Amino acid sequence: MSASDKIKNAAEDLVGKAKEAVGNVTDNDKLVAEGKADQAKSDVKQAGENVKDAFKH
Repeated sequence: MSASDKIKNAAEDLVGKAKEAVGNVTDNDKLVAEGKADQAKSDVKQAGENVKDAFKH
């Protein structure tokens, strides 16, 4: 996994956490759901990159 991919995944995860937090504070269920979805996408991308890295070594 390249450094830029790691940064992008981390940024997407942080955006998701921020959306979730703002959604919780403002009682906005849609924003909470979007935040959780962003975090899940980031986790899936990270897992895929980890599998690719494992096969490279």
